Amino acid sequence: MSGADNVVWLGAPAFPEAARHALADSRLRANLRRATGTIRDKRLAVAAELDDWEELRETAAAVKRHTLRHLDHYLLRLEEAVTAAGGTVHWAADAAAANRIVTDLVRATGEREVVKVKSMATQEIGLNGALADAGIRAFETDLAELIVQLDDDRPSHILVPAIHRSRSEIREIFLREMGEWGRPAPDTLTDDPRDLAEAARLHLREKFLRAKVAVSGANFAAADTGTVVVVESEGNGRMCLTLPETLITVMGIEKVLPSFADLDVFLQLLPRSSTGERMNPYTSLWTGVTDGDGPGVFHLVLLDNGRTATLADEVGRQALACIRCSACLNVCPVYERTGGHAYGSVYPGPIGAVLTPQLVGVENAASLPFASTLCGACYDACPVKIDIPEVLVHLRAEAVEAKRRRRLLPTTEALAMKAAGAVLSSPRRLAAVQGPAALGARLLSRDGRIGVLPGPFARWSGTRDTPVPPRESMRAWWRRTRTGTRDEGRTATEREERR
Repeated sequence: MSGADNVVWLGAPAFPEAARHALADSRLRANLRRATGTIRDKRLAVAAELDDWEELRETAAAVKRHTLRHLDHYLLRLEEAVTAAGGTVHWAADAAAANRIVTDLVRATGEREVVKVKSMATQEIGLNGALADAGIRAFETDLAELIVQLDDDRPSHILVPAIHRSRSEIREIFLREMGEWGRPAPDTLTDDPRDLAEAARLHLREKFLRAKVAVSGANFAAADTGTVVVVESEGNGRMCLTLPETLITVMGIEKVLPSFADLDVFLQLLPRSSTGERMNPYTSLWTGVTDGDGPGVFHLVLLDNGRTATLADEVGRQALACIRCSACLNVCPVYERTGGHAYGSVYPGPIGAVLTPQLVGVENAASLPFASTLCGACYDACPVKIDIPEVLVHLRAEAVEAKRRRRLLPTTEALAMKAAGAVLSSPRRLAAVQGPAALGARLLSRDGRIGVLPGPFARWSGTRDTPVPPRESMRAWWRRTRTGTRDEGRTATEREERR
């Protein structure tokens, strides 16, 4: 991404077109199916070990709801605690402000390189591109992020950014690109995971040892103590958080928690929901700066970038409770078949479909709320109980309304819905069209299924397997089989209409 990119990679192309392209890639689908299936099974197994799993989810959801209602209070409290512990807090209203703050902080050190901990927030604002524009090179140290960076690719998963790549593809990327970024991969490199990890370890080690500045995101921050938390599985993040002299953390304002004690709940939910582990191998916590232990300078950049506007939406604000575990991606039938790139967003999958339109404006990401079957699997898997289907439906209505406002004339869909409303609101009108409609559907049927309908209905019917309606409607069957007075089988509305 270039420094000019603001929030996400949007609309090039929109989800329907991008999804069709992804569905044609059989290797991509195989990689996704294998990876998401493995993570999904592990998550189910470790979650089942806890008798109080649902109670933990309820508690986490309650904490998040409370925090979002009082976000201003807890952010000010966090600022006070971080400052008291020797850190410096910066407020960034948008991506441009955050990039400017981080760039100026790095320039002030005189350095031209930074090492980075995996961070969705810095991807969201396009920080690497902004630093590059300023002559500063950022090195990703998370293994999957390293793969993506070396290949000049884009992440396709919140937790496993290179989930769309196979081991053989990663080997080719390492052999081809590592030498351009530092220590090259050995010529004898195989696609064995241990060999790939060792090549990455040797490549990154020299960067860790010479780095003076590190940039990180944050999983959580406790308002009462000013403690910031990063969880990871490899230890590369720990190297970034402890070795450099200056640490700059970019954190979305929704990541704050009221108290250090709240971490007890979230550090049980996050690893089980994300990697299927009982706990993260590396959980790094720091509070300001400490002489002789870790970086001597700490900056915390609190990022808004559309979050305050999202907070104003009573339905949509629940998306801000997300803890970036990616459980919703791993259970989503749409994501499993299309991958993350199809969403055109830093945040892919179900959470991206509800978060991105709110951060950038639903009119700029109008196709994303429709990138779902509304099956509800994401809600069942979410550790903080975000009702993603509810938000999707809410945003679909907003997308339709935004489209309506931009048009001088109503769309074909709007006219069809208006006509349907007029028919369905009257039992007599409904009865009048049921017979002819059923007859027409049977004439167009093939093997008991309705084929592609003519005109504006072609796109809808061409992608659905719709059974032929029965020869007799429920209403007609009811009247025929009921005995007694002529009006006994009619509804009160019908009887009133007949009068």
